[in-house]
Amino acid sequence: MKVYQTPEIKNIALLGSKGSGKTTLAESLLFECGVIKRRGSVDAKNTVSDYFPVEKEYGYSVFSTIFYAEYNGKKLNFIDCPGADDFVGSAITALNVTDTGVIVIDAQYGVEVGTQNIFRTTAALRKPVIFAMNQLDGEKADYDNVIEQMREIFGPKVVQIQYPLQCGPGFNSMIDVLLMKKYEWGPDGGVPTISEIPAEEMARAEELHKTLVEAAAENDEGLMEKFFDQGKLTEDEMREGIRKGLVDRSIFPVFCVSALKDMGVRRMMEFLGNVVPFVDDMPAPENTEGEAVKPDSNGPLSLYVFKTSVEPHIGEVSYFKVMSGTLNAGADLNNLSRGSKERIAQIFCVCGQIRTQVDKLCAGDIGATVKLKDVRTGNTLDEKGCDWQYDFIKYPEPKYTRAVRPVTESDSEKLMEILTRMHEEDPTWVVEQSKELKQTILGGQGEFHLRTLKWRVENNDKLPIIFEEPKIPYRETITKAARADYRHKKQSGGAGQFGEVHLIVEPYTDGMPVPETYKFGSQEFKMNVRDTQEIPLPWGGKLVVCNSIVGGAIDARFIPAIVKGLMDRMEQGPLTGSYARDVRVIIYDGKMHPVDSNEISFRLAGRNAFSEAFRNANPKVLEPVYDVDVMVPADVMGDVMSDLQGRRAIIMGMTSENGFEKISARVPLKEMSSYSTALSSITGGRSSFTMRFNGYELVPADVQEKLLKAYAESSAED
Repeated sequence: MKVYQTPEIKNIALLGSKGSGKTTLAESLLFECGVIKRRGSVDAKNTVSDYFPVEKEYGYSVFSTIFYAEYNGKKLNFIDCPGADDFVGSAITALNVTDTGVIVIDAQYGVEVGTQNIFRTTAALRKPVIFAMNQLDGEKADYDNVIEQMREIFGPKVVQIQYPLQCGPGFNSMIDVLLMKKYEWGPDGGVPTISEIPAEEMARAEELHKTLVEAAAENDEGLMEKFFDQGKLTEDEMREGIRKGLVDRSIFPVFCVSALKDMGVRRMMEFLGNVVPFVDDMPAPENTEGEAVKPDSNGPLSLYVFKTSVEPHIGEVSYFKVMSGTLNAGADLNNLSRGSKERIAQIFCVCGQIRTQVDKLCAGDIGATVKLKDVRTGNTLDEKGCDWQYDFIKYPEPKYTRAVRPVTESDSEKLMEILTRMHEEDPTWVVEQSKELKQTILGGQGEFHLRTLKWRVENNDKLPIIFEEPKIPYRETITKAARADYRHKKQSGGAGQFGEVHLIVEPYTDGMPVPETYKFGSQEFKMNVRDTQEIPLPWGGKLVVCNSIVGGAIDARFIPAIVKGLMDRMEQGPLTGSYARDVRVIIYDGKMHPVDSNEISFRLAGRNAFSEAFRNANPKVLEPVYDVDVMVPADVMGDVMSDLQGRRAIIMGMTSENGFEKISARVPLKEMSSYSTALSSITGGRSSFTMRFNGYELVPADVQEKLLKAYAESSAED
């Protein structure tokens, strides 16, 4: 295989909603470039992309697939991404390591929520976008309506390169307004018949051609002047103008294809090969120091590992992008992320599960290697003397969580090893061993996302597992001041134990002063604070401890023991056993014994005095609340609103955004447990949502009563 130089390499991501036909389009692209001799199909489970057992089981793409095509002396690297919103992490990864996104739109359903989400990601990353309107041969295909919808959502930058003469099962021809030719196919697609545009279509074609020329000329002052002078541009000039427009995101070309029948695919491939920006046409990515790393084949050798997977019959495969320099087989590199050394013994160009061994790869190229010792997704491998690292991929927070445990308790350690490995394959699978909840919490982007993981663990690793409802990380706090004292006294022969602590607790907010006096009933307590400890709690909030001891009632050496006792109860609140937060404790009196007082005595005295005072301070349970944004079609907005309100949501606002309604709400985490499944059911999979932690708020009285009762019952059982 030829060694391709940086100016000959293009990296492209295939994107789109579930069912839009990306996998089928990938097959046709590979077939047209001669990489494969026969096109596979999703139904036959023999496509280049979907080759993992779990993908064949479900009939959907679960992992991104890397493949390449050699075309007219250029190398085009593609990453075919899953369309389901649950696997959005693959699309985010692909867009970060490629330079252009081809967004596939189903002509039958138009712009879906997933399409918009992907487009927003391309905008955030400033990546060029090309639209491929697929399934024009579908029963419900409506090209003109979808184009109108695209312009409403994506703006006037949407520019038609082609339009079909007929949609539906009879689709077999289109007009190309860039080349000003008619393309027509036989029943089997493939090589088109190219002819002149019919007279009855000329007016429409010329109007769209003029629009395209204007869009191309806008991106180059020289082309604009020539367009004004001559009223037209040559084909090469238009290509150059479109390329610049793609880089600037000032033009979004639209192509027409039927991937299933291989119609229009060859023409789109020509455009990708001739017009799409090369690696070195795009702005250089930055390393963690904020330095731009240009794809220079003569620069320091630096690789970024963007994907790792365990593949059938071969083991662990590491996929990387050559950020700089030229990689030769046998190169010794430093893993800056893990502090280890690696030898790249073999280099492969990959096409799904087909690997072609090569001797070298230049800057900007994408490849793979196998059997590295200690490499994970997101690691940087540099040659000696180079210390560049990369951290440019930002993944979304989990939207669906479950507690997970093995059927056999003795398999817990094995399960954690598997989950850790799977997180390395897909960073949007987030694993946490929660000390607070005493559960292993698994987070993902949706029910299907986690169900896929479960299938793989049980079928590939032969380890049966159970998903359970995760516990909620409640918090406890107090709402008024209260006083208590406790004497710990124990005598059992020899030295005894003695410690007495008097304290006051009150709710705490940052900056609040300590009152000079406190009054409880007819008693008044004057405070003389000697010192204050402010302890930020790992779970949020603070514990503030004020030492107001006078006259040496408690020796200063016992104060740290009392604070430990307070923390014991902050870590296991008296109401529900949850973490407590935002409490100020004033230790104002106590007693010691010259022989029997010790640290354990004051720790126990402080803990019990705090528990009693806490219960008397009108304690409340707090629950985590999230800001939730839901994108829904207008026709189901009422149903979605009703469902949210049934989840104790507070609706914060509603706006229209690119043809969809956006509902902003504040919702308790307890009510979001299965929301992704419910939303999909209500809207037929046409909606999506994001959620971000907002803070803790008081639970309603009836909810608190249930929590206290449940905790009392579980404590009694224990």
